[in-house]
Amino acid sequence: MSQSVLLTIARASIEEVLQAELKIDRTELLGLYPVLSQPMECEITLYLDTKVRGSARSKISRPLLEEIIRNAKLAAFQDERFDPLVTSEYLHATIQLTLFTAEGSISHQSEPILRDS
Repeated sequence: MSQSVLLTIARASIEEVLQAELKIDRTELLGLYPVLSQPMECEITLYLDTKVRGSARSKISRPLLEEIIRNAKLAAFQDERFDPLVTSEYLHATIQLTLFTAEGSISHQSEPILRDS
């Protein structure tokens, strides 16, 4: 499974809230990527420029798909250190997804949708 799939899920999770529309087809994703049904901890951290804008990590291991969706929404909208993310911030945000596996942690990072000129 490519890192872009995981980051795409994280972005779609945030977009579901911003657009008030369900976008993630869980059944399809689980069919295409069975590993998403495996319990795995993950952390989502949002950055604006190089500054943390929100983060979330669960201490309970759920299926990876649910962990990504849940933590992306928590990082964007419920991190108590920040106001909820707004669309203009989202478009410039970088998303870092870290998986915690038995072999260690693996981290992937997206590029912002819009870059500052």
